[in-house]
Amino acid sequence: MSEAPARPAAAGASAPPRPNAVVAVLALAGVVVSLMQTLVIPIVPELPSLLHASASNTAWAVTATLLAAAVATPVVGRLGDMIGKRRMLLVSIVLLVSGSVVCALADSLLPMIVGRTLQGLAAAVVPLGISIMRDALPAERLAGSTALMSASLGVGGALGLPAAAFIADKWDWHILFWTSGALGAVAFLLVLLIVPESKVRTGGRFDLVGSLGLSAGLVSLLLAVSKGGDWGWTSGTTLGLGTAAVVILLAWGWWELKAKQPLVDLRTTAKPQVLFTNLASVALGFSMFAMSLVLPQLLQLPTQTGYGLGKSMLTVGLVLAPQGLVMMVMSAASAKLTQAKGPKVTLMIGALIVSAGYGLNILLMSEVWHLILVSCIIGAGVGFTYGALPALIMGAVDPSQTGAANSLNTLMRSLGTSFASALAGVILAQMTTDFGGHALPSENGFKVVMAIGAVAALLAFLVASFIPRRQPAAQAPKDAPEQVEAAAGQA
Repeated sequence: MSEAPARPAAAGASAPPRPNAVVAVLALAGVVVSLMQTLVIPIVPELPSLLHASASNTAWAVTATLLAAAVATPVVGRLGDMIGKRRMLLVSIVLLVSGSVVCALADSLLPMIVGRTLQGLAAAVVPLGISIMRDALPAERLAGSTALMSASLGVGGALGLPAAAFIADKWDWHILFWTSGALGAVAFLLVLLIVPESKVRTGGRFDLVGSLGLSAGLVSLLLAVSKGGDWGWTSGTTLGLGTAAVVILLAWGWWELKAKQPLVDLRTTAKPQVLFTNLASVALGFSMFAMSLVLPQLLQLPTQTGYGLGKSMLTVGLVLAPQGLVMMVMSAASAKLTQAKGPKVTLMIGALIVSAGYGLNILLMSEVWHLILVSCIIGAGVGFTYGALPALIMGAVDPSQTGAANSLNTLMRSLGTSFASALAGVILAQMTTDFGGHALPSENGFKVVMAIGAVAALLAFLVASFIPRRQPAAQAPKDAPEQVEAAAGQA
């Protein structure tokens, strides 16, 4: 069903007098939230001893964040469209700070899982920030600003790893979370002081049944995918969760098509520009995970294997850090290309660059500089693709639906990453080599994963080719005609 008519926000909200400051603050918030993805990586091997629990149980410190992010992203995006994007952005940052404090005080597994869940609930900050930019910024600033905001997902992860590794190496591990909480508090204050509330809202009634159905379906699906390797892919638990996910999500889709004010407007997501952009996002999310899995292992495996480089986690972080800077630079180039040729072309070029990076990695993987070069090439492709995705989504949906639409697109990337993690885990567990009585992933196993990453990026390129060449810009509500950006609709 169609959305309720958009209505202006409370009186007094206006376009930002300092657009540069608004963009900087929102991008900072995106970087801070994306830090949580790499925050615990340096201490994952030590979590069993730090939290006095088994390795299988401490893995929930990572899984809980994944599940919470999947549930929160579409729900918070929809609430942002209804009651205010800035308001929900602030709520998300509060959840991040709260989760960081809980983890910083934790010395056992349960509070750590609670804290990491709260951190995961903040995952909607990036799509909310993109939606705020559409509503608040001048049209000529939109492409570059949303590209930077979208790229902050990768930038924060890339820069956060060396910082987290350094902190974990030099100080008590709790400092990681105190630092995350402090950065979140700074982001909260800056958003509160500088970012204006959007004038575009849908109002209406929240689809509670739809949110519960989507949450149950996603949790079942992601549990089956992320824990299937531990439980066994043919175990009753894995198959039961997979079956439940299919049944629940089909029932949820039926409900959403009948609901007057659905959580996700499936008719809008069926538009070719939205549909193929989201499908390309799944493939890109799948592709980009291969790098974050393969490169750290190649760097850390013993040199005696013949292909490992025997480096520390801190070195791993320093090798991957330039990728974040490349993403930031390429987000600006992505915006210029989008303005000249349209976001469809930008997305397709970015996918080809990512694929080429993986292809090169199959040939160059024996020196540290090889992996720096490859990570930077893939990072350049990611910068292009992440910059194009929000432009494509916002060019096809009404301004009153941007929060939900951008959040769904972010969720699609996350789903692709989750499926890639499961597949890569199976491949590396099967293709092994014996090293001192221990089975380690073989060199050919890594090459197979990289080849799959290259093919997934090519699949994203193919899917993106079906995006309509040009799409008329979505019409703004009469209360806010200035919110339409004519350029955003070009593909």
